[in-house]
Amino acid sequence: MNEYTSTHKIKRFFSLLKQAIAGSEQDYTTGSIRKAVFLLAIPMIMEMMMESVFAVVDIFFVGKLGNEAVATVGLTESVLSLVYSVAIGLSMAATALVARRVGEKNLSEAAHAGMQTIVFAIGLSVIIAATGVYAAEDILRLMGANKKMIADNIVYTRIMFGGNIVIMLLFLINGIFRGAGDASIAMRSLWIANICNIILCPLLIYGWGPVPALGLKGAAIATTFGRGIGVLYQLYRLFIRKGLLNFYAHQLRPSRVLLLQIVKIGSTGTIQFLVSSASWIFLARLMADFHEAAMAGYQVSIRLLIFFLLPAWGMSNAAATLTGQNLGAGKPERAEQSVWTTAGYTMIFMVCVSLFFFLFGTPVVNFMNSDPLARHYAIQSLRIISLGYVFFGIEMVMMNAFNGAGDTRTPTYVNLIAFWLFQIPLAFFLSKYYIKEPKGVFYAILVSQVVAAALSYFLFKKGSWKTVKV
Repeated sequence: MNEYTSTHKIKRFFSLLKQAIAGSEQDYTTGSIRKAVFLLAIPMIMEMMMESVFAVVDIFFVGKLGNEAVATVGLTESVLSLVYSVAIGLSMAATALVARRVGEKNLSEAAHAGMQTIVFAIGLSVIIAATGVYAAEDILRLMGANKKMIADNIVYTRIMFGGNIVIMLLFLINGIFRGAGDASIAMRSLWIANICNIILCPLLIYGWGPVPALGLKGAAIATTFGRGIGVLYQLYRLFIRKGLLNFYAHQLRPSRVLLLQIVKIGSTGTIQFLVSSASWIFLARLMADFHEAAMAGYQVSIRLLIFFLLPAWGMSNAAATLTGQNLGAGKPERAEQSVWTTAGYTMIFMVCVSLFFFLFGTPVVNFMNSDPLARHYAIQSLRIISLGYVFFGIEMVMMNAFNGAGDTRTPTYVNLIAFWLFQIPLAFFLSKYYIKEPKGVFYAILVSQVVAAALSYFLFKKGSWKTVKV
């Protein structure tokens, strides 16, 4: 009997896994919450794993070009995180609006809301591209890059900013799919983009046969082109091979009412991530004051931390979809239970990641970078920051629950307190006056995550997010 039960459970697990990856239309406002979390979380985890592979692939191949190239990527990405913040803020608006309308069974308005976010994003990305290309030299200089670094590598920064539209649309359209519960489509778009990037990165950086070696410029082209292919797949799924939501070209006509809703939700969502991004930019600037090896080691560790953090972020995205759809269906208690279930799974995953870094962090870092001093700082960063990974997990799930409900203000306040009142001043004090080493920055990151988790938990328990109207 026990053997039969075990075999049945294994078969059911793989059946659900296959269903989650293949994707199918589901009503997430009824039935088992655990099943709903599983069906949404698996493709979302795999989607975010693909996004994290982008960062690790780039830093692995660029690492062979030397610390100066790695530092340039790190400084550019630190400022480019502002673009990610806007993209994520808009994707939050898309997810919240689409999920709420899907929960209400109003599919035509769900599609209309999603399409309007695309209109807004395209216009904004053109402005960002023009500004970034023109001001690339000033951006790198402001971030602490020396004259040689700017002269040799400015083209990387210009390409990344000039092609920001693919970053914007990749995040945004995946937010639409997630809000509709089509998480498997979002996953596949990242797979396609990543496979292209993995193939093109070594080809364009080092050259092969008739293809010339482009160095750091090749990394920028590979990443931008790979994301562009992912966006083309998304557009194919939106307009040609339709799913739960039907998208049409006439929905691109600007709607004042919907655009105002998008601005209202997306602006606070963007500010929410701008607050945290500004903090990370400040930390990168502090690290640049030490030396190139410290900066390179920090960038390697951050890429590795993000590699394991993004799958957990994908898992927590399930909380956003379930919160939005269940609130739309008038089931706030089911929405809350979905969040607690997701939080439990996320915390277990984060504990496992922390143990992995303590046991295997050194060989992983050694594989990623050949400079002994850079390796030292990377390992030190991994071990200190990963101590707070379980708090990362709690914070991510609660934040995504707020965002899924359309309450993007609460996470913004949490980030302001955790990052600007704690992380920035503490990092500056510890690295400049008390510890006077890079690990002062690492300890500040750890403390700020504990603060963010505690605040998120307290505000979620208050329950005011259940009454938000979108």
